Amino acid sequence: MDLAILAFNLGHDGAVVHLKNGFLQFSIEREKNSHPRFSHVSSDLILEGIRLAGEVPDVFAIGGWSVRQPTGEELCAGYFGIDEQLATTSVVQLFGNKITLFHSTHERSHIFCSYGLSSLEEGRPCYVLVWEGELGAFYEIDESLKITLLGVPLKDPGYKYSFAFDLANPKYAIGKWRFDSAGKLMALASYSTHGPTTIGEQQAIDQILGEVRPPLTEKRCFQGSPYLDCGVTHPAFTEFAGKFSDAIFEVFHSFARQHLKKKYPLLIGGGCGLNCEWNSRWRDSGLFPTVFVPPVPNDSGSAIGTAIEAQYRLTGNPKVEWDVYRGLGFVWDQEPDDYHTRNVDSKALAEMLALGKIVAWVQGRFEIGPRALGNRSLLAAPFDGEMTARLNLIKKRDGYRPVAPVCLEEDAFELFGMAGPSPHMLYLGKTRSPKLRAVTHVDGTARVQTVSKFQNPQLYDLLLAFKQLTGFGVLCNTSLNFPGRGFINRSSELFRFILERKIDAAVVDDKLYVPKQ
Repeated sequence: MDLAILAFNLGHDGAVVHLKNGFLQFSIEREKNSHPRFSHVSSDLILEGIRLAGEVPDVFAIGGWSVRQPTGEELCAGYFGIDEQLATTSVVQLFGNKITLFHSTHERSHIFCSYGLSSLEEGRPCYVLVWEGELGAFYEIDESLKITLLGVPLKDPGYKYSFAFDLANPKYAIGKWRFDSAGKLMALASYSTHGPTTIGEQQAIDQILGEVRPPLTEKRCFQGSPYLDCGVTHPAFTEFAGKFSDAIFEVFHSFARQHLKKKYPLLIGGGCGLNCEWNSRWRDSGLFPTVFVPPVPNDSGSAIGTAIEAQYRLTGNPKVEWDVYRGLGFVWDQEPDDYHTRNVDSKALAEMLALGKIVAWVQGRFEIGPRALGNRSLLAAPFDGEMTARLNLIKKRDGYRPVAPVCLEEDAFELFGMAGPSPHMLYLGKTRSPKLRAVTHVDGTARVQTVSKFQNPQLYDLLLAFKQLTGFGVLCNTSLNFPGRGFINRSSELFRFILERKIDAAVVDDKLYVPKQ
């Protein structure tokens, strides 16, 4: 059955998705193309999606959302719920065509995103963990794709995790969920010894886990806490951060040990699926034969999940073909002035990188999800610890945040102890060479992306050339973006970024651009 679906989610990390005949044509997140991070979907983006699809879709699929302020009204199918009756269809007249409208809940969108993108064969039972701002639950999917809620170990895990960072930050006068706080706390947690928890630390953990609720929790409720406005880099807080992270994980891990007795694979959805340390612990727990986390576990994948569910409802097929480079192609809206231009030569570029140059790297279509995976990246040599500081200064990021390595897949075990591929930068490795200082976090870990020839041939060739030159098929890889914005995707912004941030060169597809001195 020919079926074209255009789907979008109504909340933050807004995206428009085109799914046609079981293939993910594109997923465009509102934040990309240098829009503000975590942006909601917009009417102009939906219209752009229709234009890019080249047709009026057969189906509009809309994920549910909850508006808590000021009315408490829920939009479409709402935020919570797994009952299949909450997924509804109707037929309307739009653009001169009869179009099916499909609605489903936000909760179901996460489940279907992780299931539909996984490589599990249809009909194989599995567990799903959805943990994010408000949801924190395990589910079972049986042979007929019936979803059963198994339990809610902890409500609002993402809110609670983020709040711990905000509690210690004196810049934040009142409690408010800030979308970037979770990533910062994840970096700070690595500074902890993860040793025995003191009575005072346990009291703070219990208070946050017990009292923090969305949408707002006032910091004044925590008067007397030793971490209130103490500063996020205070040694007492960084020690606490790791133990608090451990405590949240253990709530879910303990539930899984006690209640998930079948040897089913585990699928993970929700924004907490971006926590590489937690993903690695699930993978290494021995509780599940396999663990799968999609590259879009956060709400940027919600529209994909709703599209997959719509396809399943209308065709019976819950699976899609996809790859991570399903964003938009690069837009040339301005030719560069005052640049030397030549064809890319991997060996010559590797030599530049080995000399300490930083290169903006643009290839094909941008990545889906929040992480740069070799198509919208800043690349640099991985050896000098000062390179981490340089990249964080360019990005205007906090100095305690690590820079990730991108590595030849065949070298990942030798260099980082990775037992298998990690193409979407969702697991931790342990750095085994003291020479890789720029990509090694304070605790010796690295958030590794592996690259194969099949996955990304251009980046693979560059890594191979760098290995032939230096002995290491590894580079620093961080996202190509202005502070607080999504990936750069226009030539005018790329070349402005290069000049403003003093980047040494840019590669766009097969061309190298070096600023004239």
